[in-house]
Amino acid sequence: MKKIALATAISLSASTAFAGSPEPATTPIVEVVEQGSSSSSSGALLPILAIVLIGAAIAASN
Repeated sequence: MKKIALATAISLSASTAFAGSPEPATTPIVEVVEQGSSSSSSGALLPILAIVLIGAAIAASN
């Protein structure tokens, strides 16, 4: 029992002794570059396509 307690005490003291480092941690700098769209009508394509599909569905049901 004494060996287990001694091993636990040594492992806990060793982990706290080596927990930090003398150098400050450096984080990589990430640059986010947003590219512009290639077409001015790219935002309108999906609603127009939806309207065409809904119109085709209504025309087919009649």
